[in-house]
Amino acid sequence: MPKIRRSRKPPPDGWELIEPTLEELEQKMREAETEPHEGKRITESLWPIFKIHHQKTRYVYDLFYRRKAISRELYDYCLKEKIADSNLIAKWKKSGYENLCCLRCIQTRDTNFGTNCICRVPKSKLEEGRIVECVHCGCRGCSG
Repeated sequence: MPKIRRSRKPPPDGWELIEPTLEELEQKMREAETEPHEGKRITESLWPIFKIHHQKTRYVYDLFYRRKAISRELYDYCLKEKIADSNLIAKWKKSGYENLCCLRCIQTRDTNFGTNCICRVPKSKLEEGRIVECVHCGCRGCSG
């Protein structure tokens, strides 16, 4: 099994604790990238990739900010090596964005009317029984 891509610099202490989980997520990412996409819309074929990217970033975020199980040095290493998405983590630290699924859902330039994605609308504001699914990443509601 190929290793996660890394620079020549050796990883900091604690890497061996998180490496198996990151390798497993990397393997899932490779499978999602090579999965056939016949019969799916173009955007639907990217949804598993967005989901795995979110999982990997949330894993590193939770280890550092919630459980405090990894050091600052290891956290910075993960961000520098782009194992986790630093921009997504920056949004998670802000109030109201704690459950954000992807950065495309808050970019207003990707929508017709210059608004956020439908998955950012709270469920209490939507019609009763309406199923919401994000066009960008397949999220079913990340506003909380």
